[in-house]
Amino acid sequence: MNRNTFRTPAAALLAAGAVALLTAPPAAATGGGSASRAGGGEGKAGAVVLRAGLDVGLLNKAVHVPLKTTLNEVSAPATAEKTALTVAVDGAEEGKPVSVLRADAATSKATADGQRAVAEANLAHARVHVPGLPALALIEVEKVTSKAVCEAGKKPQADANVFGAATVLGKRVTLSAGGPTKVEIPGVGLVDLELSAKETTSTTAAAAALRLKVSVNPLNLNVAQVDGEIVLAESRCESPAGPPPSAGPGPRPAADTGGQPDIKPQTGASGTGSSIAAEANLAETGAGSLTPYVAGGALVLLGTGAVALVLTRRSRTR
Repeated sequence: MNRNTFRTPAAALLAAGAVALLTAPPAAATGGGSASRAGGGEGKAGAVVLRAGLDVGLLNKAVHVPLKTTLNEVSAPATAEKTALTVAVDGAEEGKPVSVLRADAATSKATADGQRAVAEANLAHARVHVPGLPALALIEVEKVTSKAVCEAGKKPQADANVFGAATVLGKRVTLSAGGPTKVEIPGVGLVDLELSAKETTSTTAAAAALRLKVSVNPLNLNVAQVDGEIVLAESRCESPAGPPPSAGPGPRPAADTGGQPDIKPQTGASGTGSSIAAEANLAETGAGSLTPYVAGGALVLLGTGAVALVLTRRSRTR
C-alpha cells in the first residue's frame, strides 16, 4: 500500500482535533455575582405656595362659579417666585379681577435626582382674599414654610411651620397644633384652620403649613356664598428607587512570585481535598457544560490519529 494512504487521513484528523480545541466556546461565568439590574429611577418633588379650590355662589343669577387657582406650583427640577395673584371670577365684583393673594415673598423650589428629592415653599407677609370681601382679608400671616425630603433608603421627612401671629376675618387668633382652629364671625362666615398638616409613608412625604376650610357669606358685590379650601405652602416628594446594587468583588490579582510559577506538590492523602478544590475552581472559572464533550471529542480524534500513524509505520515496515 502507498505510504500516504494513512498519513493524509491522520494529518487531517490531527488538524481537526486542534481546530476543535481552538474553536471550543469559552467557559461561561457561573460563580459569584449576578447581573446588576437597571439603574434606579429619579425621585419626584413638587411645591406650591397657594392652592385654592373654591365654589363661588352668585346672588343675582343663583349660579355657582368655580375658582380653582395656584401660585408658584412647580415640579422638579424647577423654581418659582411671585408675590401677587389675581384671578377673574365671572359675575363677581362687577367683573373686576379678584386679588386672591398678595405677599412680600412667595417662593417654591423642587429638586430631584437618583439619590434624593426635596421640595419647599415659603410665604412671607401674606394676605389672602376671597370674592365678595375685597376689604377684609380671609387670613393674614407673617410667615409660613414647608419642606419635604425623600432620600433613597431613608425614611421620608416632612416639616411645616407658621411663624408669628395670624389674623382671620379681622380677628387675631392663636393657632394650635392639637387640632383645627375654628374662627366664626357673625354675619360673615366660618373658617376652619388646620395648622402644619404633615403626612409620611415609607416612600412619600407631604406637608402643608396651613389648610383652610372656608364657608363665608359676604352678601356683597354680587357674591352670596364662598365655600371650599385654600392651602398655603404645600410641599411633597417621593423617594428615588435608589442606585443599582454594587457588583461583587472582582477576582483577586495573582500574587507576585518573581516570575516563577507557584506549584505545590500533591500527595495521595489529599485526594478528596484536591477534588473539592478542583470543583471550587471550576465554579469560579465557570466551565461550561459543553467543555467535557469538546475535550472528549478532541481526545478521540487524537487517538484515532495515533492509530493511523501506527498502521502507517507497519505498512512501511512490510
